[in-house]
Amino acid sequence: MRLLFVGDVVGRSGRAIVLDRLPGLIERLGADFVVVNGENSAGGFGITETIHSDLIDAGADVVTTGNHVWDQREALVFITRTPTLLRPVNFPAGTPGTGAGVFTARNGARVMVINVLGLVFMQALDDPFAALEREIAACPLGEGADAIIVDVHAEATSEKQAIGHFLDGRASLVVGTHTHVPTADHMVLAEGTAYMSDAGMCGDYDSVIGMDKDEPLSRFTSKIPSARFEPALGPATLSAVLVETDDATGLAVRIAPVRVGGRLSETIPDW
Repeated sequence: MRLLFVGDVVGRSGRAIVLDRLPGLIERLGADFVVVNGENSAGGFGITETIHSDLIDAGADVVTTGNHVWDQREALVFITRTPTLLRPVNFPAGTPGTGAGVFTARNGARVMVINVLGLVFMQALDDPFAALEREIAACPLGEGADAIIVDVHAEATSEKQAIGHFLDGRASLVVGTHTHVPTADHMVLAEGTAYMSDAGMCGDYDSVIGMDKDEPLSRFTSKIPSARFEPALGPATLSAVLVETDDATGLAVRIAPVRVGGRLSETIPDW
């Protein structure tokens, strides 16, 4: 089975390239299941119901989020009736929505997706390791699910790597989001879990992590906020990662980055 994970969609430019290029990528790569992180898709902050629907229509099977999940207040309402939108699983009990689910792939396989928020330099939520252990124990790879994808929305690469090793052999893919820069450490870990510290963003890379450069530069040099952050609107790059799994075990056989459009060098797996 082939799993395609698309990194954080940032603003209008990021949405445009995903909506334009994702359907063709799915066909070209033979992707059976697609996850898109959409937490920055609405003006760089949060997600709306309309944007969620547009991403699903473009080919996403599930949309994950992160620390900006509630920036658009409507998300608190529509997430309760939208099982294909996940918020971090380690929010406290009673938080609207859910952080994990089992979904049906194009080939009929059962794919579990878990969205979790890291704690290092992030808001204080419940222990991500305990939350992941609980979800994996309830739906083990090869029993309750044919593949398991974990979106680790976190600042620290050390925390992401630790979660990758914690789940090695028990998940198909552990992939980081949030820092908006694609890393070069895509690999299959010792026990068969595909891993990448950050899938990168879908947005304009002539920016500061997707935002127009002027205000971040002003804040770094003057230490004084002068305006709100606005997404950069230039040509975007779609950044993603493709994983092929062994149908017998659900573990990864190979992993490769995917980048199309915009300023970054293009790379599309030829397998």
